[in-house]
Amino acid sequence: MERVNPGSLRAWLILPRFQFLPLTVILASLGTAIAAYEGYFHLGHFLLAMFGSILVHMTVNVINDYYDYVDGIDLNTERTPFSGGSGVLPSSLLRPKQAFWFATICLLVAMVIGAYFCMVKGWLLFPLLLVAGFSAYFYNVYLSKWLMGEFFAGLNFGPLLVLGAYYVQTGRYSWEPLVASVAPGILTSTLLFLNEFPDQEADQKGGRRHLVIAMGKRKASFFYVVLIAASYLSIVIGVMTRMMPLLTLIGLGTIGFGWKAAQGALRYYHDTHRLVPVLGMNVITILGTQALLTVGYVIATFV
Repeated sequence: MERVNPGSLRAWLILPRFQFLPLTVILASLGTAIAAYEGYFHLGHFLLAMFGSILVHMTVNVINDYYDYVDGIDLNTERTPFSGGSGVLPSSLLRPKQAFWFATICLLVAMVIGAYFCMVKGWLLFPLLLVAGFSAYFYNVYLSKWLMGEFFAGLNFGPLLVLGAYYVQTGRYSWEPLVASVAPGILTSTLLFLNEFPDQEADQKGGRRHLVIAMGKRKASFFYVVLIAASYLSIVIGVMTRMMPLLTLIGLGTIGFGWKAAQGALRYYHDTHRLVPVLGMNVITILGTQALLTVGYVIATFV
């Protein structure tokens, strides 16, 4: 890690891992774009929902850092630019309790925003917020130890976020945002899934139980390819069933990146050093596909 003074502003800025927040920005924008495609758009609600979603994402990042430090995982893992946490706590740049309360405050503010939307848009939003809040705060305590981590990562940063952003615009749910969120959800699960490869041994020592540990790296690399293929297939099916506009097929524009990521995972699943560029390619595939889906809906709104 770069030289940072303990307790400095720089340390606080590193802690939430802002480099990963574009995922939330894109997915909240996708849900809003689907609502706009159907004729609903409120700028204030979009910005407030975006802020609340970012706070939840920051909660996830920071609370994961806290528990990974407490469980000893981040003390043993080999950090990469894409995995292994922020490194703030193992480097003693902040105290664990500071990280814990930072995450707690972020979640509490997000809950206030969620309560506001429940009052102005309807309480059908509450179950979605409840699942999101629980899984954000208790991912490390329970879900990551029950072979549920990848599923809930994809659920939260996929269907729940897209549906939530759609709901605060329209005040209702519909099938289209659910169908459109399948590919983003699968792709987000691959973000966590592939990042678990370098952390396998440290995670296992720290009491985690995820798919890479359960399957072994070799079998998990094949499963990663299946997930990438399934994400693109879901876009095609969404368009073929007319649940998504034809223009969302531009989401397939990242297939080349996805193919390279799949090849890299199959070749270098056992070599962390060579796997790092593959992790980067995976991020490009994920964010690129989700962004292109959003652009497809934006264009379709005006065509």
